Amino acid sequence: MSRLFLAVWPPPEIQAVLEELPKPTIPGLRWVDPTNWHVTLRFLGEADPDAVADRLERAELPKARAALGPKVAQLGRGHLVVPVGGLERLAASVRDATAGPARQPDGRPFTGHVTLARLKSGSIEIAALFEVAIAAGFDVCEVALVESFPLADGARYSTLRSWPTV
Repeated sequence: MSRLFLAVWPPPEIQAVLEELPKPTIPGLRWVDPTNWHVTLRFLGEADPDAVADRLERAELPKARAALGPKVAQLGRGHLVVPVGGLERLAASVRDATAGPARQPDGRPFTGHVTLARLKSGSIEIAALFEVAIAAGFDVCEVALVESFPLADGARYSTLRSWPTV
């Protein structure tokens, strides 16, 4: 068993756009390493990678166009994100395909986003960061099965396999 999720990795030109966003040093705010930027389509938790792969081999993953923006936002209490639209149908296909080997869905709707930073406990003033506009997009060509390795300074991710969108 491994800690897994299914994701879309932004292409280099989108990573470059994200890297241009301001990243001020603010106590309590930890910026995500750019190599970890992704859009989670479905978090699987502890699951068997082979069982997930078997399901995805038979799945039809629809092509999608990811649209970033319109501005940086806060998601929940502790995540600074760039919203990503256009992936709802793809995320639903991934959810349906992996219903067996994955943990049960928690009932929350899919909310596409790239996490830029995480807040440590406590409140800090980050409202100014929400005014940063962003408008970019990319065609999604594949879905990746990613293993997560939690570490003290943030998780590390490794793509185990990927499947093309059709």
